[in-house]
Amino acid sequence: MPYSQFTLSKAKKAFDLTIVEDSRFFPEIEFISPSPRLASELEDLPWAIAVGSEKARSEAIVYPMLQEVRRMLNVSPKYSKAEKSV
Repeated sequence: MPYSQFTLSKAKKAFDLTIVEDSRFFPEIEFISPSPRLASELEDLPWAIAVGSEKARSEAIVYPMLQEVRRMLNVSPKYSKAEKSV
């Protein structure tokens, strides 16, 4: 089914899906305050929303948040051998 023709009702019928709306999908989690670095990065949030392009949202919103999660989990970026030699 092409995305342009996708509807939830068609997917429910085609795949015999049941929609459950009464229960919570994600567990309760404790609130984590953003670091000063992330807060500073997200100051461009109104600009990213106003521009409206997916690339602007990705660069100004999604990428800084992914970087913050990586820092919180203390995970080093993985590089291929080809990237290391550059």
